[in-house]
Amino acid sequence: MRDIVFTRRSGWIPNVIREDGELKLMLGAGADANHDPRTFTFPIEEAHLAVIQEDLARHLLLWSAVLPLCDAAGTRGRLDENAAVALLDPILLSAPADVDALFRRIPWDRGRLIAHGAGIGLLERGQVCAALRTATETSDGKRAQEYQANRRRAERGTVLGPLDTAILRYTGQYLHGSTIPKRTPDAVDPALLPEVVRVVATAEQACAGMRIGRNPRRGKRATDKRDWDRMATAVETAVRGAHAELADDAVRSVSFLMCSEATDRSRSAPMEDDEEAAGGRADADGRARKTALSFTDDKGVEKKWVQGGPHSASAEFWEFVGDRSASDNEVFTIEDEEMGEGVQLHFYADSIARVTTVREGRGGSEPEYRVEYSLVDGMGGYRKLVSTFVLGGCAALDRHGSWMSDVAEFERARRRRDAK
Repeated sequence: MRDIVFTRRSGWIPNVIREDGELKLMLGAGADANHDPRTFTFPIEEAHLAVIQEDLARHLLLWSAVLPLCDAAGTRGRLDENAAVALLDPILLSAPADVDALFRRIPWDRGRLIAHGAGIGLLERGQVCAALRTATETSDGKRAQEYQANRRRAERGTVLGPLDTAILRYTGQYLHGSTIPKRTPDAVDPALLPEVVRVVATAEQACAGMRIGRNPRRGKRATDKRDWDRMATAVETAVRGAHAELADDAVRSVSFLMCSEATDRSRSAPMEDDEEAAGGRADADGRARKTALSFTDDKGVEKKWVQGGPHSASAEFWEFVGDRSASDNEVFTIEDEEMGEGVQLHFYADSIARVTTVREGRGGSEPEYRVEYSLVDGMGGYRKLVSTFVLGGCAALDRHGSWMSDVAEFERARRRRDAK
């Protein structure tokens, strides 16, 4: 039989219960192996209950000291009741100076006290009882998060000025640098907002006309890391040049915002039409752009494309790659059966092969092919090669890369590149 004897407005502050006639403190902390909250109890006396009821500060201090014991219990261990009971008298019944001395010797949850209004400066000076004079039953989790964020910055030696702080609040990066940024002008002091907007305008001007393309090799929503790095470098260089007083955290936050917005635009747009970007012209040797192609992957899946459909050949090919590419499926082929030529893309090696038919098979003989290999410079290189093949066939690829028919020579070139 369990009855609640005392509880506070915040459901997370430990309750006092009576279970089978015995007074106990009950608190939720941590989680079990199924991620469900764990509940711990340990016995207390009537004298402890009286203090808990009358003194919020002592109640919170006890909670803060018991939480590390709950963490030590893990997902399935038992609470060390002896250690928990040993905290009762020193925290609830001792003089403030003795409580302060105790908290200099034991582990305790600082963030929990800060969330409930404890004075941060007093806590850091070891005056925990005085710090809890401003304690409240209600919790402000954001206050504790901001404290932890500032501690992490201090450990890195980072000092933020008012404008740095305003920029981080504007981008939503003040609490955690890995949070996806967004524009939140309402979070900024109105007096500083015009300065923040000027910094953002500098970043926008620096990356105007740049884009972060898709990287179908990594899936339909993946984007090109090289494009991201290029844009981030351009933005950070411009912002540091125009606003030298800004901390690195603020500068990186603005570049993260620009790159994230560019990535969102890329992901929400249809697959890029590289042929249109190239002008849609026939190649210089007079060959017309392809009218029918087949795409295949390393699993034997095939997709046909014919001119006149809703998408260009290169756009449809990259959609096919985005749908099919995986860690065990990194070789894709584009073939023009009528012309007897094609290209094979090796994503695992950043390389490509072009294959042309030298002689058709006749009278039971096998056809003869010429196979040439070239290294590829990232996703941008693949896009250029695919669109060039679609517009002009294998012959149009002559001016793009160094083509090698000797496999051993090609492997040596690939090893030299990878060793850099």
